[in-house]
Amino acid sequence: MAYYLAIDIGASSGRHILGHVSGGRVVLEEAYRFDNRQVRRGEYDCWDLQELYRNILEGMRKCWEQGKAPSFLAIDTWGVDFVLLDKNGRLVGDAVSYRDGRTKGADRVVSAKIPERELYAATGIQKQMFNTIYQLAALQEEDPGQLESAEGFLMVPDYFHYLLTGVKKQEYTNATTTNLVNAASKQWDMQIIRKLGLPERLFGELSMPGAFVGGLLPGIQEKVGFDCAVVLPATHDTGSAFLAVPARDGQAVYLSSGTWSLLGVENKEPITTEKSREANFTNEGGYQFRFRYLKNIMGLWMLQCIRRECNGGHYVEGKYGQGRQIEPNKQIGFGDMAAMAKECASFPSIVDVDDPCFLSPDSMVDAVKGYCARTGQQAPETLGEVLQCVYQSLAVRYAQNIKQLEGLTGKRYTSINIVGGGCQDMYLNKLTAKETGLPVYAGPVEGTALGNLMVQMIYNREFDSLQQAREAVNNSFEIQEVLP
Repeated sequence: MAYYLAIDIGASSGRHILGHVSGGRVVLEEAYRFDNRQVRRGEYDCWDLQELYRNILEGMRKCWEQGKAPSFLAIDTWGVDFVLLDKNGRLVGDAVSYRDGRTKGADRVVSAKIPERELYAATGIQKQMFNTIYQLAALQEEDPGQLESAEGFLMVPDYFHYLLTGVKKQEYTNATTTNLVNAASKQWDMQIIRKLGLPERLFGELSMPGAFVGGLLPGIQEKVGFDCAVVLPATHDTGSAFLAVPARDGQAVYLSSGTWSLLGVENKEPITTEKSREANFTNEGGYQFRFRYLKNIMGLWMLQCIRRECNGGHYVEGKYGQGRQIEPNKQIGFGDMAAMAKECASFPSIVDVDDPCFLSPDSMVDAVKGYCARTGQQAPETLGEVLQCVYQSLAVRYAQNIKQLEGLTGKRYTSINIVGGGCQDMYLNKLTAKETGLPVYAGPVEGTALGNLMVQMIYNREFDSLQQAREAVNNSFEIQEVLP
C-alpha cells in the first residue's frame, strides 16, 4: 500500500495529511500541524520561510516515525507570493506577504504601461492590489537591485519543492495568480512582461500539475528518514480545493472556505469580457487546463482576526457593551463565536467584507464598528453583534456573487458545494442557504489537502481520471446537506 503526503500550507496554518486508497475509498489522517505567522523585517511584513521549511521537514520526519513514510509528496500554499533567487539558488531579499501595504499605488504604475482592460483581456485575472504583478511593480520602484541581481523566480510552493529536490519548476496554477500568464496560451505573457520592464530570464516554461519534480536530496533523506517522489499538485491551494469537490450534477457553485472564501465554477474556457472585468471575476488556471472562474472574498479571515483579538487579551468584554460573558482566561473557539452570533441574529447591519479596511486592520472589531458608523448603520455594541454582522455579511456577499456569476455565465446554479475548514461552520452554512435560496452541501473538510492527494494518486494510477477520483471522494466522506 502506497502512502501519499499532502503538505498543505495556508495563510494561517499548515498541515501534513497522509492519504492512501483502500477498497476504492480515500483514507486521510493528519500527521502534523503547525502555525504560519507573518514576521516584521525592516519595513515589511514577511513570511518566515525558514520556520515554514523547518516545519515541513519536521512533519515529514513525523510520518517516518509513525511507520508511514510516503512514496509520493506534494506541497500547496496560498497564491501570489514569490521569492527571487540568485545564480547560486540563494534568496534575494525576503518573501514579503501579500498583506503588506507596499503595493499601494502600484496599480497606477502598471496601468500606465498596460491599460487594465488590456491586461484583463490577456490574463483574465481579477484586479487585487496584492497580485504579484503589483508586488513586482512595487519592488521595481523601491529596490530594483533585487530584480537586477535575480536569476530565478519561484512561487512559494515551487521554492519549497526546490529546497527538497534541488529542481526548479514553475507550476502553472499558482503562476496564473501573478497576473502575468496569458489565459489563451497558458504560458507567461512575454509581451506584458516586456512592457513592464521585468527581466525575461526569470520566467521559464510552466509545468502542469501531475508533473514529476524529483526525488529528495540526500541531505533531506538523512533528516527525514526516507526518500520519495515529489510531484507537482495544483500548487495554488484553491486549485487543489476545487479538485476535491465531490462529483455532482454540473450545476453547482464551488466554495472553498478558509482564510479566503473562493466562490465560483469550473470552465473549459476563460471569460475575459469587459463585463467580467467590471464584476472583478478571475480566471485562475486549474488542473488539466480547467479555469476556476471565481471571486475572491475576504472569508473567514475576519473571524480568525476577531478570535485572535479576543484570545490575545486585546478584547475586554464590556468595552463594546454588555453581552454574553466570557469566562476569565477562557480561549474562545469558533463554536463559541457562532453561538454568540446566533444569539444576536436580529442585528441588522451589513458590511462589505471585501472593503480594504478589513485586509489587515490593527483591530478587526474596531474595523467592523467603524465601517457601520461610516455608512450610517447601527454600530455593534457587543461581541455577539460584531460576529453576527460578519457572519451575515459573508452570507450576503456569497448570494450577491452567485447572482453575478449567473449573469456572466448565462447559467442557473442549483446548489453550493463547500469544501475546506469553513464547511464545518454550520451557522454560516445555514445563513448561506437562507440568503442564496440554494441547498448547501458541506464537505469534505480537508478539501485542499485532498485535492493535492488526488493529483498524486492519479499520477500513480490509483485512479484513471479526475472524474473517477471525484467519485471516490463522494463515496469516502460524509457530506452534510443544509436546506434553505
